[in-house]
Amino acid sequence: MGISNVFAAGAGSTQDLGMNLGFIVLMFVVLYFMMIRPQIKRQKEHKTMVDALSRGDEVVVNGMLGKITDLDDNYARLEISKGVVIQVQRGAVGTLLPKGTLSLK
Repeated sequence: MGISNVFAAGAGSTQDLGMNLGFIVLMFVVLYFMMIRPQIKRQKEHKTMVDALSRGDEVVVNGMLGKITDLDDNYARLEISKGVVIQVQRGAVGTLLPKGTLSLK
């Protein structure tokens, strides 16, 4: 007796399924435009910035400021102080600074 009442109550809920599916699709669309799309745009901007690096550019790498002294396909050498040169991966460069920002001492 109790089981047949449960089945009878669930028989008319096909419209609820459509509403739930619509809500899920709506949430995915909102997630795409609010999170996924901006992240893809930032990745493209970072890749073009890293590809455009050249000698003499002043950059920020993980909080360290430095001037690029040498570049190859995968690595950049940064002068972070007079006579102090470090080697980092090109992808680790976070920000390109305007020329003349650094004064190496």
